[in-house]
Amino acid sequence: MKTTAAPADLLAGLSIAGLLLPEAVAYSGLAGLPPQAGVIALFAGLVCYGLIGSSRFAIVTATSSSAAVLASATLFLAGHDPGARAAFALYLVVGAGLAFVLAASLRLGAISNFIARPVLRGYAFGLALVITLKQWPQLVRLPVHASEFFPLLLEVLRSVGDWHLASLACGLIALAGLLALERIPRVPGALVVILVSIATSGALGAHGVELTGPIRLALAWPSFTLPTGTHWLAMVEFSVALMFILFAESYGSIRTYALRHEDPVQPNRDLLALGVANLVSGLLQGTPVGAGYSGTSANEAAGARTRIAGLCAAAVVALLVILFLPWIGRIPQPVLAAIVIRAVGKSLRPEVFANYFRWQRDRTIVLVAALAVMLFGVMNGLLAAITVSIAILIRSLASPRLSVLGRVGAHDYVSTQRFPEALTPPGLLVLRPEEPLFFANAEPVMTLVRAEVLKRPGIRLLVLSLEESPDLDSTALETLAEFCAWFSGRGGELRVARLKDAAREALLRVKVEQLQASALDYSSVDDAVRGQHVRPQP
Repeated sequence: MKTTAAPADLLAGLSIAGLLLPEAVAYSGLAGLPPQAGVIALFAGLVCYGLIGSSRFAIVTATSSSAAVLASATLFLAGHDPGARAAFALYLVVGAGLAFVLAASLRLGAISNFIARPVLRGYAFGLALVITLKQWPQLVRLPVHASEFFPLLLEVLRSVGDWHLASLACGLIALAGLLALERIPRVPGALVVILVSIATSGALGAHGVELTGPIRLALAWPSFTLPTGTHWLAMVEFSVALMFILFAESYGSIRTYALRHEDPVQPNRDLLALGVANLVSGLLQGTPVGAGYSGTSANEAAGARTRIAGLCAAAVVALLVILFLPWIGRIPQPVLAAIVIRAVGKSLRPEVFANYFRWQRDRTIVLVAALAVMLFGVMNGLLAAITVSIAILIRSLASPRLSVLGRVGAHDYVSTQRFPEALTPPGLLVLRPEEPLFFANAEPVMTLVRAEVLKRPGIRLLVLSLEESPDLDSTALETLAEFCAWFSGRGGELRVARLKDAAREALLRVKVEQLQASALDYSSVDDAVRGQHVRPQP
């Protein structure tokens, strides 16, 4: 990181500050917290990540997804009590920060890979729908009782006659302004809309449009008191889930721009930076923070060169807060709702699903992820989508698939199903499992191997290509040993080709009588057929 800020970083900081401050205030409302929570989180994220993080483009602040997850968690834990929700929010944000720091100390930088991209994209689409619907009552000044997606949708539609038209007009005009100003480069559309709304807040208030209300940035050490009967296990689960969401979203943004600019990626360092940022934000009673795509893309588009751009943005935001804090409380609620709707609306693109249907891959996962959020809520929906994706993966891996190989040319062995002209010499059978052998598929695969042997009574040499198996667990080892005894009893010889080192060492430790070391030292199927060893004998 450079020690002096380039002019490009100063200009980038100035440009994105106008986007970040309105979004921070809007996302605090989405999280069910007072406006100052978003402002505090904005400072914590920009400063902590700017000092510790690795990406020169990432902007760490409150995000729509983390705000929605926090709102769902505190609603589950505390109901509609604002004081109790704020108390739980402190623990959840600090808990997420501690989970980040623990993951960084254990060097678990690859944890975001546990959430597949189709899950994230489907989840983001469904979450955007949920957030948009939940902002609609703010847009039309409608008190609602339902919190789940479909009951809330019905309540909103049934109450059309109760919509406050002045608030609706204010929100729609703000939304139209945001869309129009996005077309003008380097213009902070959200800030322009906010300034106009503040200037007209008197007239809007006279027509019954609700304003944000005063913001008090009085920093105080948290009391760490929780209501009696607190479910600690649920809090731990919510904190870890919040950490997963934040890191998956953040690392997606960080990795995208690192690859685009050929920058190194340091996931464990980013885990630590996000952990410290969330700890500071939580202790100061702010919202959770992560590297959102909108702020990061805006920072790159503004011409940022180093992490100093984020620190410059923090300085500009501090100046805005010092000079204009009383005015921020005069922002109309429908304008904040419009900012949130526009921010998440970028995820409401049906073409998100197009590739998965064209590729005929992961269609079920992406659809389930989108529907699960609407059916089961923000938290349970994500867990359901992850569970379905893992279940589909396990089902795919557990499905036994076996290829019979034949020779083409002088040395190559290929699937006879794909290449019918491949030769299969008499007395020889070459088989290749198409999935890694492990406890769920080892027995079914070896059952198929036995069936192929029984189809050909004259088989004397069987070559098993295990190139798809990086390692072998105990079930796979026992099943292979049982097959070796059975095949040897029929007078056959088994040779194993293309073994990975871990799998070979595991077979040597088992000491299968019919499968000596010499039968494992073949780096290709052709070598195994010819009996040519290329590995040195142990």
